[in-house]
Amino acid sequence: MTATTSTAASGSVDNGATDTDTDTAALDALAHRSLLRLATAGSVDDGKSTLLGRLLHESGSLTDDLVAAVERASARRGDSTVNLALVTDGLRAEREQGITIDVAYRYFTTPNRAFILADTPGHEQYTRNMVTGASNAEVAVVLVDARSGLVDQSRRHLAIAALLGVGEVILAVNKLDLVDYDEGTFKVIAKEALDFAAGLPWPVSVTPIPISALVGDNVVRPSEHLSWFDGPPLLPLLEAIDVAPATTVGSRLAVQWVIPPDAGAGRDTRMIAGRLVGHDLHVGDEVTLWPSGRSTTVAGLQVLGTSVEVARSGQAIAVELADDLDASRGDLLAGGAQPTVAASAVADVCWMDERPLRPGARYLVKHTTRTVRALVDRIDHRLDVTTSVHHDDPDHLGVNELGRVEFRFASPLVLDSYTDSRTTGRFVIIDEATNSTVGAAMIRLEAGT
Repeated sequence: MTATTSTAASGSVDNGATDTDTDTAALDALAHRSLLRLATAGSVDDGKSTLLGRLLHESGSLTDDLVAAVERASARRGDSTVNLALVTDGLRAEREQGITIDVAYRYFTTPNRAFILADTPGHEQYTRNMVTGASNAEVAVVLVDARSGLVDQSRRHLAIAALLGVGEVILAVNKLDLVDYDEGTFKVIAKEALDFAAGLPWPVSVTPIPISALVGDNVVRPSEHLSWFDGPPLLPLLEAIDVAPATTVGSRLAVQWVIPPDAGAGRDTRMIAGRLVGHDLHVGDEVTLWPSGRSTTVAGLQVLGTSVEVARSGQAIAVELADDLDASRGDLLAGGAQPTVAASAVADVCWMDERPLRPGARYLVKHTTRTVRALVDRIDHRLDVTTSVHHDDPDHLGVNELGRVEFRFASPLVLDSYTDSRTTGRFVIIDEATNSTVGAAMIRLEAGT
């Protein structure tokens, strides 16, 4: 495995390279590895932090100074061995209480893939933190303690992953060593999870896998204790798993700023700049600028100031249009299937504020690069994520609760459904008085606008 920098560490890993050419070759190799955005969740004491510490440690992805810090922290706590759970419990309160509170991000690589890992909290009161950490994830690893089975919080994590459009969930049944590596115990938990996932209103694929994070069984390498399991260990599974694209409806570029003409560079037209999502964009492609609805073609593309024929999804780019359309921040440039311009929308909301969400309340909503005022028209239902039961027409949504809400916007927004685009199909809800983010919304155009 290749050691790389963890975002929690202050230094970088010395990979032993002393030659500039070697460093360059290593960077080139890293650049061509596929990237997987990964989120983890688990109920209290399911062993999630231990699993992540084991995964990072055995893949050679920890810096020497971080290992030394964990060793010192383990000694202060009186642990008999190095407590790998402390690798990802970055806050002092987390180390003292032995729980995860905040979302911690780690970056690591293997010879086959690069990973951005969001370690999310397990407590119900930190549901909003899990939503934040998993909102960009392509795969979620949900831990379950083999002794206690699928608890309510495990179901909550499965439901939130499905709600957020995380299409692939790995159910890591942990602590198999404490149930004598019993195959029957694993199969009962796996069936219960698969049955629950099948009853959710959002599609999600669940892959159960047995592990023991404490001793390392089936985390990086197969274990003789789990000879009855014929699937790959966790890390090889993560390296091989295929993920669906985050956007399926075409190319999308939310305008961040407009670049004026540059006579010195021989360019007498403006360019629009932003981050491209969805499909790649080519010179000559037909595009439409919304909300005006005016169409044109791509006359030129730049990435980091260099002209290119093709811009790739995820890149920050500048686009020159064949026609000098009047564009401004908050507009959306779209190619392929076209978005919907709507003055209202239905969305699944995770409420994050101690003050409840109620019909008639007014907020700001930030959708891509545009912010408008919005009114809460009504709350259609609140979802009990542990049972998948809808409670119709509630009078409010409390903190960490999920529900379907109808909004009206002061100005029309250019929207995709969240099932089609996880970028243009969502918005955040902001308290205008405090400027605090109080909710996250997943747009459901199929539910009506």
